[in-house]
Amino acid sequence: MGFFSKFFGRSDDDYEEYEDESSGGVERTLELHNGMPLEVETPEGVPLFGGRVSGYTEGDTTLTLERQPGGLSLKIRELGTGVLLRGFDENMTQFVLKGTVQESTRLVCRLKDVKIRPVAEQRHDFRLHINAPAILYNLADETRNNPEQCVLVDISVGGACLESEFLHGEDEVLRLKFKLENYAPMEYMGEIIRVVEYQPGKFRYGFLFAQLSEPELTDLTRTLYNIQVGNRQPWARKLPGEPGHW
Repeated sequence: MGFFSKFFGRSDDDYEEYEDESSGGVERTLELHNGMPLEVETPEGVPLFGGRVSGYTEGDTTLTLERQPGGLSLKIRELGTGVLLRGFDENMTQFVLKGTVQESTRLVCRLKDVKIRPVAEQRHDFRLHINAPAILYNLADETRNNPEQCVLVDISVGGACLESEFLHGEDEVLRLKFKLENYAPMEYMGEIIRVVEYQPGKFRYGFLFAQLSEPELTDLTRTLYNIQVGNRQPWARKLPGEPGHW
């Protein structure tokens, strides 16, 4: 871990995948509802598709997902295959479910034996799988004259996964600039904490954000929340403490 890590306020492990169930996770209860968006991944954390709950009964262990409005077809999974489902509740607390594929078509994915997967306490940041264009700048490039095009694979309030054809080393500190949908561009300083050659000549980076200021943290949290739930209402709540969307 490099010199700049002390400004980041998190350890390398904070942007790892979730630990196994035996690693001290926290049990919790969860209220699901039809229309709730969920991201489906392999047990290893590889993104598969996004969907929304179309069939669930409280106390049941089966769950049905359908395509998001405007979404492409779902990836077909082999019956009996295990998957993870990521989402977040109204308090912006992340949760992870696990289940077994019972039916899989391009329109519907039905799972059985669905249960909450314990999550380590410090890993509650929701990750949004976005696959959006982004730009990296060298820290010394204050005039932004040498942009490096990359792909923002996913993002949370703690960091991001980036894909680039340019090779960087661990502990390298860069600036990341990106624009999510119709929201204003954002730029954060961060540190590369993990490097993987994803494909020949293509690298994926675990990018840990520097400690965000309170306004930056609020802005990013609201933006990620609104994109995930498809909310286009104003961010501010009607009354302080009133439940509902941002």
